[in-house]
Amino acid sequence: MPPAFKRFMEGLADEKAPGPAPSFSVFQLLIAVELMANKPIGRNKLAEELEVGEGTARTIIGRLKDAGLTAISKAGCSLTDKGLKFWKECQSIFKKTPVGKNELTLACCNCAVLVRNHGSSVRSGVEQRDAAVMAGAKAATTMVFKRGRLVFPSDQRSVDKDFPKASNELTRLLKPSEDDVIIVVSSDSQRKADYGALAAAWTILNDN
Repeated sequence: MPPAFKRFMEGLADEKAPGPAPSFSVFQLLIAVELMANKPIGRNKLAEELEVGEGTARTIIGRLKDAGLTAISKAGCSLTDKGLKFWKECQSIFKKTPVGKNELTLACCNCAVLVRNHGSSVRSGVEQRDAAVMAGAKAATTMVFKRGRLVFPSDQRSVDKDFPKASNELTRLLKPSEDDVIIVVSSDSQRKADYGALAAAWTILNDN
């Protein structure tokens, strides 16, 4: 599922169309789907939530509509049955949630993302940190759930030992299973933290 999922989303973001290249990323498409899954949303509100211009929001809606994921009504944009099925598939791969300040957060706004069953794709966590920073975040910390506890991938050190508050909160919110990955991302805005978390997760949704 992850390779097909990645190709599908990257295809939507990269799709060629007349005019200038689109000024949005696959992560903004994903957040748009998430927002529409919660309730119908108008174009202006979507632009505000995604922190993009109205023209970009219009293009995002058009891409999702052409893919059969979105329908437009007087109430706004909402997911079709196909879109809802797609969103459930997304959630079977990753789960994202805001988190409060703890020993692993380094800014005022923080997001944690769980990527299911991809611990073997993580090396030291540097790749995830770099991707998050490129997406606008300030910092990212990667952990893997091994033998009933969160550990840092670089040295297998237990997170619970040095960062008990963070470990307890992340385990409670995300309920990881063996070989799941959790990445905590910090930024100066919640949306940048969201984008950073998705960018970090994207690096381990490999094609294997």
